[in-house]
Amino acid sequence: MSRRPSLLSVIPLIGGLALSPVLGAETKQPHLVIAEQGSFTAGGTISKTPGTYANNAPTAQGQSLHGDHLYAFYQTPERPRDLPIVMLHGAYQSGRSWETTPDGREGFQTIFLRRHFTTYVVDQPRRGRAGNGTVATTIDPVPNDQLFFDQFRLGAWPKFFDGVQFDRSPQALDQFLRSVTPNTGPYDARVIASAMTELLEQTGPAILFVHSQGGEPGWLTAIQSANVKAVVAFEPGSGFVFPKGEAPADMPSAAGTLKPVEIAANDFAKLTRMPIVIYYGDNIPATPTDERGKDNWRVRLAMAKLWIAAVNRHGGDARLVHLPQIGIRGNTHFMMSDLNNLEVADQVSRFLAEKHLDRTKAQK
Repeated sequence: MSRRPSLLSVIPLIGGLALSPVLGAETKQPHLVIAEQGSFTAGGTISKTPGTYANNAPTAQGQSLHGDHLYAFYQTPERPRDLPIVMLHGAYQSGRSWETTPDGREGFQTIFLRRHFTTYVVDQPRRGRAGNGTVATTIDPVPNDQLFFDQFRLGAWPKFFDGVQFDRSPQALDQFLRSVTPNTGPYDARVIASAMTELLEQTGPAILFVHSQGGEPGWLTAIQSANVKAVVAFEPGSGFVFPKGEAPADMPSAAGTLKPVEIAANDFAKLTRMPIVIYYGDNIPATPTDERGKDNWRVRLAMAKLWIAAVNRHGGDARLVHLPQIGIRGNTHFMMSDLNNLEVADQVSRFLAEKHLDRTKAQK
């Protein structure tokens, strides 16, 4: 049974006729009943400054700082399945990645609610609604829209890829680029994993969805928490963990060098206790290219294949699905919000059903 702060419970009804804020298109959806929803924080630290707090002449002395926690928004549908889904975003993103798509359709948060999964959408520590970090950083307003257009494989600026599963309207692109948000403290996979582990103490057993940079804290969370019953990873981009002595060579690319992460063998072995699936999209070359946005993902896909092999070599249950190879084409780095995100969600649902992770009490 999931555990959530009871004071956050509400019981609204949503659904019916929806108007896309981006495209202005009316879409008819079956009513979706939310039995419970709310938000809370998990994990983090409290730092204290020595001294006595002066109410009328405040300084740092005698004060405390709550930071490095995550933010989680949860929704529970009617007749929920036993295992909830916890969704962790990637770099320069927040929980927004899983919500409404840039062109105004339902994202994975709502798609899987409709499939009767309770969902927890996370903003990681030092990002978004969990921005109170405990380590200083500098946030510079660096222009990077065109870089992200290339790196997230929408196309090669200013042209979209042929057949890309991204709405090409200016409004959708504007919404997508406005989802970018900076770190408010240094990125630290272990800080994120610590907060995620605490979250899973509150949710109980759960399925973990991770995207992009969320891969490394996702693996670390699965190692630390026995409550992770499966990991579904969408284009993990860095932080591939290997047992000491088994890490592959660094992989150079036009976008820089991808390095593996070595961990203790007994920690790596914990990744064999749950099923894992990784999905990658389209426009990823098999051989080196000077196109930075593409070559960036060539090495990540290559290392993911070695990582899958390492997990299975140690007795695990891991697979990698390269969507173009099964006839699903045009996906960007954000397949959870692409135009064919329902087709991608169907692939995930089949995996969860195959692993008996979508059951309800009535099916036991």
